[in-house]
Amino acid sequence: MINRYIRAIAGTFVIISVLMGMFVNPNWLWFTLFVGANLFQSAFTQWCLMEKFLVKLGIKDEGDCCSEK
Repeated sequence: MINRYIRAIAGTFVIISVLMGMFVNPNWLWFTLFVGANLFQSAFTQWCLMEKFLVKLGIKDEGDCCSEK
């Protein structure tokens, strides 16, 4: 579940920042670069700051189960 949220949030950030870069100020493209760099580094380090935020918000990981057996 967390991976779906991370992908959705990252995709939304990229779309919004590219649109802001096109229509508001080109400096917004630095935010797009930041998101891409974080996605790239998380592929190698297995660490993602957004994942930490989502866990604190109570989003369950895919391996978590809602009922005890």
